[in-house]
Amino acid sequence: MTTWSRGDARELLEEAGTRHDLGSRTLSQRRGAPARVRAAYRAARDARVLDELSDVPLDRVREVGAGGLRLGPLEQAGYRTVGQIRAAAPEELTAIAGVGARTVEALQKAAQQVFSAVDAGLAFRLDHSPADPLATRLVRALHDHLQVKAFFGTWQDRLDVDVRELARLAETGAVRATFVRRFFAGRRRTDRADAALTDLRTLTDDLDAVGITDALRALDEVLTNTSDADAWSDFEARAAAYFTALGELVDLGIDVEAAEGYLPEDVVGEVATQDLDTSLLNVSLRSYQAFGARYALSQRRTILGDEMGLGKTVQAIAVMAHLAAKGSTHFLVVCPASVAANWAREVAAHSRLTVRVLHGDDREAGIKEWAADGGVGIATFPQLGHLRAGDMPRPALLVVDEAHYVKNPEAQRSERTAEWARVAERVLFMSGTPMENTVDEFRSLVGYLKPEVADDIDPAAGLAGASAFRRSVATVYLRRNQEDVLTELPELVQVDEWERFGKHDGAAYRHAVLSRSFADMRRAAFVEAPEPTAKLVRLREIVDEAVENNRKVVVFSYFRDVIERVLAELGPLAVGPITGSVPAARRQELVDEFTQAKEPKVLVSQIEAGGVGLNIQAASVVILCEPQVKPTVEAQAIARAHRMGQVRTVQVHRLLIEESVDERLLEILGTKAELFAEYAGRSTVPTTPGAGTSDVSDKELARRIVDEERARLEEPAA
Repeated sequence: MTTWSRGDARELLEEAGTRHDLGSRTLSQRRGAPARVRAAYRAARDARVLDELSDVPLDRVREVGAGGLRLGPLEQAGYRTVGQIRAAAPEELTAIAGVGARTVEALQKAAQQVFSAVDAGLAFRLDHSPADPLATRLVRALHDHLQVKAFFGTWQDRLDVDVRELARLAETGAVRATFVRRFFAGRRRTDRADAALTDLRTLTDDLDAVGITDALRALDEVLTNTSDADAWSDFEARAAAYFTALGELVDLGIDVEAAEGYLPEDVVGEVATQDLDTSLLNVSLRSYQAFGARYALSQRRTILGDEMGLGKTVQAIAVMAHLAAKGSTHFLVVCPASVAANWAREVAAHSRLTVRVLHGDDREAGIKEWAADGGVGIATFPQLGHLRAGDMPRPALLVVDEAHYVKNPEAQRSERTAEWARVAERVLFMSGTPMENTVDEFRSLVGYLKPEVADDIDPAAGLAGASAFRRSVATVYLRRNQEDVLTELPELVQVDEWERFGKHDGAAYRHAVLSRSFADMRRAAFVEAPEPTAKLVRLREIVDEAVENNRKVVVFSYFRDVIERVLAELGPLAVGPITGSVPAARRQELVDEFTQAKEPKVLVSQIEAGGVGLNIQAASVVILCEPQVKPTVEAQAIARAHRMGQVRTVQVHRLLIEESVDERLLEILGTKAELFAEYAGRSTVPTTPGAGTSDVSDKELARRIVDEERARLEEPAA
């Protein structure tokens, strides 16, 4: 047994004491951080409610059982709102002539009832507002909670044991630290002290070797020295994590039925009993995301149709992580090339699953590794030609992202996808727009998954009621909307910027109409001209104002030449372009450059290249250069910025020209937008027999608009 000298014992006890103090403070943080978040949230929420009550007139107290109260003296004393009564001290009110104690008690009871009613209906949002001390207090509390949670996510409960053991061993070994205690201790106690110090040496060395000591010091440094500005910067960089943590600690008032996609009770019951193992995830799931993952697991072959920005990718990763934790090895993700790089990033960032790239120059090596060792294989639709389902391992889960790409069953990529869907144990189709125009498209997607359900889909079922129709597809289709489950989303402000043609763009437009060129009509407002056209001028004005307000901007257009005109106008401010010819990996690099820029920048993108798959929430201003032929394309593009994690109000500016193709498009597409909203809103599809009458093909739409515009310009229609 080692005999410890007084000096060595003191040195070791000091080392152990430092680690014990760090560990004790961290355990205290684990206990206290959630309570500080709840208290800060309550204070911030109360302030919001009181702010709402500042607009509620005083006589509202009569509506909650206090109608006999005399309010005249209060009004004469300057009290005009319920908020003033709620905030006033009782002695302040009783000091008013004609106002007694019983009146004050009744008044404040009524004011509290109004307060509670407003509180119950308040959708709480934590905006990016560093000047607000209550919001700052909440952000700081969430920041500290997340830091502590991350520490224990790595080290679990080990610290509970280690801190107690450090204290026990140090107390026993302290006999060797001073001459007096050692002198009176006796042989038995000094032997126990030597043994305890030896164990203490082993424990402190182990804490250092595995990294716990460094992690404790780093956590202590962050919690002690992070400034308010640093906390706000962290919040802006990963707002989704902050809101997820907040939702775990307080009731944010999410509509449970909406979060469950308005599914019938029997299906919700099945989902509730489904286990979800998150041990291989590196991210916390929101409650609606956990429900979506359980739904996909319990129903096995499904369409996840959540609106853009709700985290469909994370839910799919959660399904794969659960299956991997249960022993499954092979998973296959099929997606457009534009989002393949993003899939690889998301899987690596949010899970401990291995990523295998099955497309591009190294696809052969990736395919061999995936076949032999498993993991999450990521393939693009064209690359399915190199992956024959019969020659490869059976996937535990096939994920098809942007599944509306395979809505045409006769297309080659659809046939290849169907082949994989037949052999996969489970299938998850993902699309925020599972049907853009017709019920047949939705039925086609369902047919890959559950043919018996597809056979029963009948648009006329709406005659029996929307709930009956939802019930008929409940085992295959789940849809949630942003407004229902992301209560923290900042406001979306949409502005139609109407302009008039000038000399040159007007002439270009007239020529396009007479030439019957629908495409040239749509982009005439950006024609090359001696001076900037009206749309280009307005675009520059919006960009300049955004830059002045330290906001980043994304500009979308369908047309490559419009993109080039915008790039030329913006010069060094512009990042891009993102176009169909830019490789997927490079598109992500451009988004990263835009996101990481310290100063305001403008990302310029073709709408069908950047409007799907990429997360552009660094932008809080969106400019659409022209209306799109399909309203869902525009909705997808806006959702790139207005999505989970966005902390600023998102401004959407549509550049439009009066008496032009822009007006005609908006008029005709109105019915298509309404059709989509009816379909997508509550896990359902159009429920009227005549729904298909709004299905206008692109060619038919173009012909109608050209004819109308030729007629308006007094030219005979062909």
